[in-house]
Amino acid sequence: MSNADKPKTVVTRWWWVRHAPVRSDGGNIYGQEDLDCDTSDTEVFDAVAKILPRNAVWYSSNLKRTHQTAAAIWAAGFPKPASMTQESAFAEQHLGQWQGMNRAAFLASQPPGRAWFADVNEPAPGGESFMDLYTRVCRAIVRITAVEAGRDIIVAGHGGVIKSAIGLALGGQPERGLSFDTDNVSVTRLDHIAGPGLSTWRLPMVNQQPWIADPRHAAMHQPAGPEVKLA
Repeated sequence: MSNADKPKTVVTRWWWVRHAPVRSDGGNIYGQEDLDCDTSDTEVFDAVAKILPRNAVWYSSNLKRTHQTAAAIWAAGFPKPASMTQESAFAEQHLGQWQGMNRAAFLASQPPGRAWFADVNEPAPGGESFMDLYTRVCRAIVRITAVEAGRDIIVAGHGGVIKSAIGLALGGQPERGLSFDTDNVSVTRLDHIAGPGLSTWRLPMVNQQPWIADPRHAAMHQPAGPEVKLA
């Protein structure tokens, strides 16, 4: 069989960047509250800007902390795209009446070892369950993958949203997605592979933090203590 006769495989690469840290939450749960984030750590954004693909299509949620994170990446030298689509389906889970509650106290009241605020099927009072979040995120991913097939897609998103995407890539297992860490400004890449009779995912990297290898950032975050010389 010649190359021209071989079934065509299309790879669509999703690059998820979690928003920068929120400092103004007062230690409280914020969910879909529209808070600012802190984009002052320029070394972090320099490192992320270097590993993201050029000529990608950009998406974000409708919450401003994702817009601020994207703008910080562009300010670090990444060519600013002509547009960025705001996708409300990529908003963080609406945590209803839990929003505004002290996070540490709330989590301490939950069963030990829980990876999220509640069981995946338990909705927050006046809000959503994690499965509600997972369902809307997955529907948007399927829709956008069809529209942007074969492209690089960069999304400035949220922790719960990225965990949902990981759960989808793991074969539709949202609870397994919750077991992954997604640190602020970390990069997670999920590739969708499609072809005749084929629709699958691979996970090239999850929670990648490219600034860790930057000696400037390492020096800034070096723990204080006595100098130790190695033989």
